[in-house]
Amino acid sequence: MSRALVLNATYEPIGVVSGRRAVILVLSEKVDVLAETEATLASSRLEVAIPSVVRLRYYVKVPYQRTAPLSRRAVFARDQGKCQYCGKGAESIDHVIPRSRGGDHTWENVVACCRRCNTYKSDRLLKDCALKLRSRPRAPTQFVWVKVAAGTVPAAWTPYLDQHAA
Repeated sequence: MSRALVLNATYEPIGVVSGRRAVILVLSEKVDVLAETEATLASSRLEVAIPSVVRLRYYVKVPYQRTAPLSRRAVFARDQGKCQYCGKGAESIDHVIPRSRGGDHTWENVVACCRRCNTYKSDRLLKDCALKLRSRPRAPTQFVWVKVAAGTVPAAWTPYLDQHAA
């Protein structure tokens, strides 16, 4: 089933819900629909288009800044699924400073990596092998949690994510 981006009354992204939950929010008149998918949800008496983007009718104070937890899926989203050593498609993650040598499992030490580069690097430091990082690893941008939660970001969501990315 599809997913829907939930915006606060100020158009700030605050969550991703299932298409079914988005329809429930629409029927309970808690949200306004800003974009719809082509799919519908039907019952014996009613047929409703599944929303893609909804906006709450009232402001909800969010007590914390939402971030993506460090996971394989989040690292792949940050690095766009490309190996940070050679640029080919990534298949695994690699610790720049291996954990066996005291490296931490943090955003600044984990990168997406292809099998070939990961096997070649093994548990060595970068100075001990011929590999170089294409970009310095760091904590992801503000709304990477949306991509992690949804898997992919539909085109209808990008205007709402771009306007708050500053």
